[in-house]
Amino acid sequence: MLSLYLDEDSMDKALVNALKARGVDVITAGDAGMIGCSDEDHLDFATSVGRVLYTFNRGDFYQLHTKYLAEGKFHVGIILAKQQRYSIGQQMRQLLEIIGTKSTEEMQNNVEFLKD
Repeated sequence: MLSLYLDEDSMDKALVNALKARGVDVITAGDAGMIGCSDEDHLDFATSVGRVLYTFNRGDFYQLHTKYLAEGKFHVGIILAKQQRYSIGQQMRQLLEIIGTKSTEEMQNNVEFLKD
């Protein structure tokens, strides 16, 4: 099962608790002492601890993903969502679907989007 890292944009306490209640291995930027770090630092941290990064910061992280691929750098995976578009329940259900259907190998250097 995929492990998640929620950056500062996505680390809603209710979402974290709902995911943990369903057995998801999830940590936040706050848990990791990463508040105020750059996007690249967040992605590098998530990769270093083997976690897929979840964020609402779609534009910046998609650009970072593209940069990593161009430079031959590796990341564990990124899940992107539109900010303030989804309820906690919608986020949880879609994250659980991705976690349940994607392998670690399928997520490597890959970006998934929550559905509209």
